[in-house]
Amino acid sequence: MDLRAAAVMERSNHLRVATYNIHKCRGFDRKTSPERILDVIRELDADILCLQEVVNAPDGPRLFDQAGEIARALPGYVWCFGDNRPLRGGTYGNMTLTRLPLRGWRNHDLSWRRERRGVLQAEIEIGSNETLHVFNVHLGTSFMERRYQARRLVSTEVLAQSELRGPRLVIGDFNEWTRGLTTKLMRSGFQSFRPEHALRFPRTFPGMLPVLTLDHCYYEPPLELEETGLWRSSRALIASDHLPLIANFRVGEER
Repeated sequence: MDLRAAAVMERSNHLRVATYNIHKCRGFDRKTSPERILDVIRELDADILCLQEVVNAPDGPRLFDQAGEIARALPGYVWCFGDNRPLRGGTYGNMTLTRLPLRGWRNHDLSWRRERRGVLQAEIEIGSNETLHVFNVHLGTSFMERRYQARRLVSTEVLAQSELRGPRLVIGDFNEWTRGLTTKLMRSGFQSFRPEHALRFPRTFPGMLPVLTLDHCYYEPPLELEETGLWRSSRALIASDHLPLIANFRVGEER
């Protein structure tokens, strides 16, 4: 682990994680602005950041070179990208950034019928002998699609891989606002929480007046939840149709 990463974990083994569906950097005012999304990301000050709905088109206009713009503006982070379908002369998918060492990654295909979806798995070092398996999720909007994806998510091909050693963190936009199959399966094997923001509404979408909970976080020991909430700054209210969900963890002793 390098000195910068060691400094992150030196803070009494605390870890800040965030998930943010950036909606292709298109805000409530219908303006596409990677710069505005970057302002919100800087406010979050997360050690691990999972983004959904990111366009990665390095050969296109700056507005659609979003993964590149974000990566260049955050030199203290390393990153990986899971492309799920072509878009704007590039690809579209999930992006995970971290201040900690990134030891590997892979993208799992969760597509059902024509709609392309995926979950980006990242192997992140959180200690000298500890790997955190981070799964950056973006599930579908239809009921039957999510039922298929829920079963695949918890299968031996994704979350239940036999070779995984160390805690798992599953976070992102699940597009599930009721207690559906995904929620039931995930809660049977992981700990979770109800996100809240300054107005104390346990809802995450849309950001201006949240009426649905779409963004979720599931985790397991030795991660110990200390604090969580929705980031509801003036910029975040406009920059995307989702609010960022943040969670502060303490990395406890392995059980």
